[in-house]
Amino acid sequence: MTAEKTLPLGNGKAAEEARESEALAGGDAASARDPRDKAVQERGHWNNKVEFVLSVAGEIIGLGNVWRFPYLCYKNGGGAFLIPYVVFFICCGIPVFFLETALGQFTSEGGITCWRKICPLFEGIGYATQVIEAHLNVYYIIILAWAIFYLSNCFTTELPWATCGHEWNTERCVEFQKLNMSNHSHVSLQNATSPVMEFWERRVLAISDGIQHIGNLRWELALCLLAAWTICYFCIWKGTKSTGKVWVDAGTQIFFSYAICLGCLTALGSYNNYNNNCYRDCIMLCCLNSGTSFVAGFAIFSVLGFMAFEQGVPIAEVAESGPGLAFIAYPKAVTMMPLSPLWAALFFMMLIFLGLDSQFVCVESLVTAVVDMYPKVFRRGYRRELLILALSVVSYFLGLVMLTEGGMYIFQLFDSYAASGMCLLFVAIFECVCIGWVYGSNRFYDNIEDMIGYRPVSLIKWCWKVVTPGICAGIFIFFLVKYKPLKYNNVYTYPAWGYGIGWLMALSSMLCIPLWVAVKMWQTEGSLPEKLRKLTVPSPDLKMRGKLGSSPRTVTVNDCDAKLKSDGSIGSIAAITEKETHF
Repeated sequence: MTAEKTLPLGNGKAAEEARESEALAGGDAASARDPRDKAVQERGHWNNKVEFVLSVAGEIIGLGNVWRFPYLCYKNGGGAFLIPYVVFFICCGIPVFFLETALGQFTSEGGITCWRKICPLFEGIGYATQVIEAHLNVYYIIILAWAIFYLSNCFTTELPWATCGHEWNTERCVEFQKLNMSNHSHVSLQNATSPVMEFWERRVLAISDGIQHIGNLRWELALCLLAAWTICYFCIWKGTKSTGKVWVDAGTQIFFSYAICLGCLTALGSYNNYNNNCYRDCIMLCCLNSGTSFVAGFAIFSVLGFMAFEQGVPIAEVAESGPGLAFIAYPKAVTMMPLSPLWAALFFMMLIFLGLDSQFVCVESLVTAVVDMYPKVFRRGYRRELLILALSVVSYFLGLVMLTEGGMYIFQLFDSYAASGMCLLFVAIFECVCIGWVYGSNRFYDNIEDMIGYRPVSLIKWCWKVVTPGICAGIFIFFLVKYKPLKYNNVYTYPAWGYGIGWLMALSSMLCIPLWVAVKMWQTEGSLPEKLRKLTVPSPDLKMRGKLGSSPRTVTVNDCDAKLKSDGSIGSIAAITEKETHF
């Protein structure tokens, strides 16, 4: 991104003059110490399209492409899984991906203030996305700490998880070659465990027998987490970058993989030039992301197939998802290869790089949202850098609880509840309702046309209005009806208070939307229709800045107003919409 300039922010001449006077009035004392504090610094933007494309690609192409998509495709019948996946790709993935990117580019605001400008009543959508983002910032980077620890153990002639006989191994540890020989000689080895499993559970995690026994902090992992956060901070401190279950898996995979409903795309899109063709970029990036998932599936299952063949077992016995694939199945596979330390090091380096760029954008998204809410506070001097430092330090210490002996149970709660597909589906419903119906899909199409010079295909507009919220609502209801309590390794059942913590984390984001609506309705004066009119009018300084915005043009009312006009009952809602200075 371009270096920040010490210029007052503005969205029009009047706004520029007002903000300049406020900035100078508040910064007189500081300006004597640091010339950067004389005025609010400019927001900044990408130097070129390549920066934006690579930043979004780095965010969406992450660990999920490697360890989640291949497993879900295999578990749900291979080719049969592709049917719901493609449906979600077309009807949910691309429309919401484009919605968030275009929204950020049009408003030039972060994940919270963009919704404040579009529709004050639904500003809670922004808070919901940032709560999910905050949860992700704490627990996602834990995976990188594990990967760094594994990488540090790769620089040996023999991988420590390849053999038994280490201090962390038990007498039940049996190497797979010996276990395979025993199977051929019909010798039963009950309760036998592999050295890979014991390295993961006893050396890395030192896992306790339940969440109620947190145990001691794993200091080696704490140092690895510190290294991960240090890398993350210094990289971003100057700025960016056919059964029901099958359909649930396909839908949640699209939302996870495309990083939608997290505010990331809005934050990245907000740094685009106003006339950037975000429509073309979004189509290309969505296809790139799904293509990467397919290629990763070929690579992962070729290795797992090799391992199943060597052990003489069905591939179902070696197929894993998530941490099970990254830290058990794949490390076990590389022990069977020549030059196994080299392949292990390359694999964990890949995991680290895939996770780091996603973590960069997660942190940057949250920082952008906060800075855009309080620009006169954080766009002075080095306050933005200090905000990133504070966020990193707080997230680091919160993450330490997941590096204790009982931390894996807490990690699973975060993964299954705090940033679950249920939360993302809930947010997506309201995003589509807000843009498709309240703000108006036709009006938003006008904004997009003003930016890129033409209107996207009508299918996307109808997805925003009907298809996407309908599908997401159906999957959300099915998710609740078929809900099963989380079990660690399908064996350990959490205590009731553990599930309570999980649901509190899930509700912490979802409740932001209805609570914000309730608070704004209570604070706003007038009757119910008057409150709704006031709270659904976009910000007056949200203007089109392209050719359409500079030419005389009839204001496009939102879709609800269009319906009222067709019925002959325009009323005051349409009148308010026509009078507002959106264009």
